[in-house]
Amino acid sequence: MILALLASSAAVLFAETLPGKAPAPREDDRGVSRALSFLLREVPGWRQKHACGSCHNNGDGARALFRARSLAYPVPADALANTAAWLATPGEWEKEAGEPGTSDRKLARIQFAAALRDAREAGLSLDPGLLRQVAKALAADQDQDGSWRIAQQASMGSPVAYGPAVATWQSVRTLAAADDVGFAREIAKAQAYFVARPAQNVMDAAAAVLALGAASSGAAVERRRQALDLLSAAQTEEGGFGPYRGSAPEAFDTALALLALAQTGDDSHRERIRRGRAYLTATQLEDGGWKETTRPSGYESYAQHISTSAWATLALLETAKPRR
Repeated sequence: MILALLASSAAVLFAETLPGKAPAPREDDRGVSRALSFLLREVPGWRQKHACGSCHNNGDGARALFRARSLAYPVPADALANTAAWLATPGEWEKEAGEPGTSDRKLARIQFAAALRDAREAGLSLDPGLLRQVAKALAADQDQDGSWRIAQQASMGSPVAYGPAVATWQSVRTLAAADDVGFAREIAKAQAYFVARPAQNVMDAAAAVLALGAASSGAAVERRRQALDLLSAAQTEEGGFGPYRGSAPEAFDTALALLALAQTGDDSHRERIRRGRAYLTATQLEDGGWKETTRPSGYESYAQHISTSAWATLALLETAKPRR
């Protein structure tokens, strides 16, 4: 009952936008439209069919929809009402951290906190102290070396169960959005983690580029350059990126690489971005999503399917050209 009332309120609150000029609409190519249609079915549909919050739907999937809304794509408020209600009750995250049998509270906190962060950026009116409250709990999960690690995961990670590099980048983004001054120590520790840890794969390299974008020390600039070199060398003939240089391309690794290249704002990466986008649109499924990236590859997973599709959608959104 409480969640139903919150969902109703969220639909009204979502109609409000942040003050200021609305962003220019982005290039509405067919790939983005199909991807958003897919997520607009899957994200609200999960909560209606299942009891849990679901990190992949109300986490990764919702983030893509929130970002699309921020970029002026048509995302109906009612499609995100249930997610907005869920994100407004972080106490429930601890009780229902994910799909039964696959729950991990630390992972849920990282993913739901990231969705809450992007919801606020999309204009969702929530308690202004809520994100900082969640960020405080998130900061307590930081390891001594400055990273965030998910228990019992492969070192590389996946679209759902982030590896330490992606988990750390996502977490530090949330802390910075909540209070970059108040969490300055934790942010500095996370940046030091990336500086001290050479990237070994595409996931690590992309996360390092994204996490060190605002760092100005000589060591951080050099580590970011090395990570960009790895990404440049890892792009395949098909235009996509695999987990390692020379490995077959995957949608998730391609999406991360595109997000990193786009963040640099460097025109020298324009052709790489174009080729990466072409790979994603060529491998998009008929339903608008993407084949799940799994570790090892070739397995079937609904969770990975939704999260892979969400990451690919985010990459297309961030690399689309603004409409004239």
